[in-house]
Amino acid sequence: MLDSLADLDSLIHSQCQFIYADSLEEKRLLAHLQTLAAGDHSSVFLWTAASGLTNLKNNAKLWINSSLTDALRYIKDQSDGTYILVDAKELLTSAINTRLLKEIAYDPAHAKRTLIIIGAALELPPELQRLAVVYRPPLPDEDVIREIYYEEVYRWLSEKTGNHFLRPEQIEDRLIQHLSGLTEEDVRRLITQTIRNDKQLTESDITRIDTFKRENLGKQGLVEFSTETLGLDKVGGLSNLKAWLKLRRTTFMDDEAATGIDPPKGILLLGVQGSGKSLAAKAVAATWKVPLLRLDFGNLYNKWIGESENNLRVALRQAEAMAPCVLWIDEIEKGVAGDSDSDADGGLSRRILGSLLTWMSERKTHVFLVATANNVSRLPPELLRKGRFDEIFFVDLPSASVRREIFAIHIAKRKLTPENFNIEELAVG
Repeated sequence: MLDSLADLDSLIHSQCQFIYADSLEEKRLLAHLQTLAAGDHSSVFLWTAASGLTNLKNNAKLWINSSLTDALRYIKDQSDGTYILVDAKELLTSAINTRLLKEIAYDPAHAKRTLIIIGAALELPPELQRLAVVYRPPLPDEDVIREIYYEEVYRWLSEKTGNHFLRPEQIEDRLIQHLSGLTEEDVRRLITQTIRNDKQLTESDITRIDTFKRENLGKQGLVEFSTETLGLDKVGGLSNLKAWLKLRRTTFMDDEAATGIDPPKGILLLGVQGSGKSLAAKAVAATWKVPLLRLDFGNLYNKWIGESENNLRVALRQAEAMAPCVLWIDEIEKGVAGDSDSDADGGLSRRILGSLLTWMSERKTHVFLVATANNVSRLPPELLRKGRFDEIFFVDLPSASVRREIFAIHIAKRKLTPENFNIEELAVG
């Protein structure tokens, strides 16, 4: 198995004194650290609220004590070793614990001692935030997911003579692609369920994975999962956009390593209000048969300095967890307006823009960005520079021929026959 936690080992071996592992994957991290303890000369200890302090090298319990304060006092007196704390969320509000953590986090006299706190979205006190090195385990890429998949398949086949697992190659590749953006623990659990459920790989397994991702995404509240999608055949006009999307669908869905072609990154739709930009954005997801996510800048803003930018980063990570998907940012100019040089908003829109541009340039996952805008004059030039979006489309008011197409679509939608109506007169009127 590829070592995806090597960066954590580097932090420990570089004698970093205070590490905050921001992750839900407690089991994975602890298993890795226990392996590290078995092959390392230094001691590794674990404190939990249920078991107290345990030596992971030999699983010997130092004491069964649920007091985090007592554990911190013990750690403070030690000169070396790695000490791991879990279950610390409710106890970090204590002034005594904060003081002890501060003294442990920066202590030149004990440079070989490392303290690791494992937990998800912990609110470290400000005085501890500046002392902590934040570590977030990387999500597995397709190579790691494929390796986990084969491990679980072979485990199932070797458990009992006669076990079998039917796995069509085309569905197998799509399953691995749809598992991207999840943690290793979730990937392994979902693969195990898929194998043992009905002993075969079907489209329903991919649907179940997408449902799992959608349900977990909805708990965050920063990105909305949209189910209101129509195919491009239900959108009138926009022939250039339709042809562009049809040509690039395969490139977006295929494995980049196999094709050697960079997948499309996104498009910007410009036009007046009511011209159908939002409908076109929704139709992209339906045509490509991927989830549609909507990012509303209003959900990101927070009165505390830095929190809005952090919310954007969290929202973009949520979108990556749903890959492959379409991320729709409606009226993007309202969040990154280019007329904010006066810093009337404290520079917030410029910081939001910087974070968004960095993500657009560096993202590796298959998240196709569809941004819409009503007023191009308010868009910053950095966003319009060639390469930010694959293409920029202008969505104009419909011509007579497009109006005829739109009328036919809406008449058919209402279970009526377009030929029974004078569409030509309707389009002119």
